[in-house]
Amino acid sequence: MAFTKDDFKKLVEDIQGQSWYKNPVGFGIARVDRGQLDSSKILQATFPVINWNENNGSAAVFLNALKESGVEVDTSKSELVCTVNDKFLTSCIESFRPYIPEAKGSEHKNVQVVSQLASLPIDSGFIPDDYKVVFIFEDKAVECTETAYLKLYALSSGKAALRSLNLDGVFGKLHNCAWVGNEPIELDWLRENEIALKLTSRYPEITMVDKFPRFLSHVIPADNTRILETSKVRFGAQLAGGTTVMPGAAYINFNAGTEGSVMVEGRISSSAVVGAGSDVGGGASILGVLSGTDGVPVSIGENTLLGANSCTGTAIGDGCILDAGVTILPGTKITLSAKAVAAIAEINPEKEIKELMRGMDFLGVNGVHFRQNSVTGQIIAMRSTREVKLNADLH
Repeated sequence: MAFTKDDFKKLVEDIQGQSWYKNPVGFGIARVDRGQLDSSKILQATFPVINWNENNGSAAVFLNALKESGVEVDTSKSELVCTVNDKFLTSCIESFRPYIPEAKGSEHKNVQVVSQLASLPIDSGFIPDDYKVVFIFEDKAVECTETAYLKLYALSSGKAALRSLNLDGVFGKLHNCAWVGNEPIELDWLRENEIALKLTSRYPEITMVDKFPRFLSHVIPADNTRILETSKVRFGAQLAGGTTVMPGAAYINFNAGTEGSVMVEGRISSSAVVGAGSDVGGGASILGVLSGTDGVPVSIGENTLLGANSCTGTAIGDGCILDAGVTILPGTKITLSAKAVAAIAEINPEKEIKELMRGMDFLGVNGVHFRQNSVTGQIIAMRSTREVKLNADLH
């Protein structure tokens, strides 16, 4: 039990000094949604707070509370998921006691979570088994639904960089559900109850059927970020402040997103990243690692314009323009005039610029305007002379 902040500091040091203890990469307490037919199936895990390479004092308290509640804590494994129980909560409250009076607003969020759980009314409808404390000790392949969600939260909250996490196994640990708003429903349960639901006008209005929920079902975006249709951003995507996602052809997949103010009117596929100040034009497509990129994630530079209905499967540098309808894939042959070679080489002195290049050769090459010769159909490149600048009023 800790009565003062010094007591708390000493408690944490004692816990962290024990041989069994290990700081986690990420951790948090989640409320889980279970299958309607198979209650052992976790359909969704909602984390009010996630910790990623931070707040190790709270991690020490949580892990010690698990031990005190009789749970075997093995930090040698990559993941640990345990049910929250009364003994766990009591131990946490006793440890966090010095911080409970000031746990308001943005301060001490882990203390807020524990305090809120401890004060849930008996008639809240939730049972202890609905809550899990989740730890990731090593960034390895995903082993369960709860840790899959924790990693997706880390990405969507911006606490983990895009393309920095091991997401192997995620699809296998997420269940394909019918989503009614933010509630996942087992498809087998719908099939089993279809007649009764339809005859009594209780068949739900299904929003979508997918393994992933929507970004806005779990994340509150920055004040200057706009998402005009909830279906346009998948959970696990990452949107930097100032990003605008328009309706229509826009879409951002998981483990993909923006690094600054970006206008998105096209598709940013899985693992693709778009730099600050860039514009993904209407219907433009940035291919993902499974769709024509030779397995290499695509990065779009800063202040770059992808014209309407253009397509890129390879990296595009800063200050570039891809004309409407033009496709640049890794193997696309691109011709340059002698004048274009000299002009592009002047601002990219460390790059080899030639009169015939492939799409993949433009990795890290800035200031290029990609066009299509309307007579020959040939893809050509020249020095870009136009500044790509977003409308500040919109971002």
